[in-house]
Amino acid sequence: MRMHRSFRYLLLSGIMLSLAAVLLAQTSPEKTLVVNGKSAGAVVREIDGHTYVEIEALARATSGTVTIEPNRVLLTMPVGNFAATATASAQAPQLPPGLSTEFKRTAISELAEMREWRGAVGAMITYGLAAGSATAQDYHAICEEGLNQATVVAATDADHSALRLLKNEFDNLSAWANQILTERKSLNAARTIDPNSMQNDAALTKITNCGRFLNSMIVSGAFADDSSCH
Repeated sequence: MRMHRSFRYLLLSGIMLSLAAVLLAQTSPEKTLVVNGKSAGAVVREIDGHTYVEIEALARATSGTVTIEPNRVLLTMPVGNFAATATASAQAPQLPPGLSTEFKRTAISELAEMREWRGAVGAMITYGLAAGSATAQDYHAICEEGLNQATVVAATDADHSALRLLKNEFDNLSAWANQILTERKSLNAARTIDPNSMQNDAALTKITNCGRFLNSMIVSGAFADDSSCH
């Protein structure tokens, strides 16, 4: 009788050890749950090829709530942030291709100021008018301010491309006006009194051609390039 009980004990122990070995073989090492790049502090287990995680830990990781009812378990996760993001993306204004309206307005105004500056220097040459450094600085400051405004309102790729050409025109005009003023002060009559000198001025011709091109291009609303603006 005693031997029979010993045999039953050994048999039961063997079965338990076998079940433990099976469970250990079916369960992989524990893993940590990471949500949106942050550890959720929950343990993930894989059993028989399936992944399991504690539902309360999942709710905490997603700022959700768990409600346990007699016949079901309710997991509620907030979707407001995702919906708001999707709505904001859908409602975000899409910049149209080409030049923006605000940039066109500012650039046309800037070109008008630069034409006035160019005309004032031309009148000084044509009619032998005196021009002081203060007047030249005023024109430079006005056009520089207009260029700064165009820089601020530039929004589209076409705006920024056109802005580079507008800056080139400003730089070329500034260099030409400064050169004329310097020659005027040095009493170079061939350059600052003879009206025919303007017709043969390659720098002025390039500036004039670029100004006309820019005005036409900006009014059209579509960016284009021209060698006169480089």
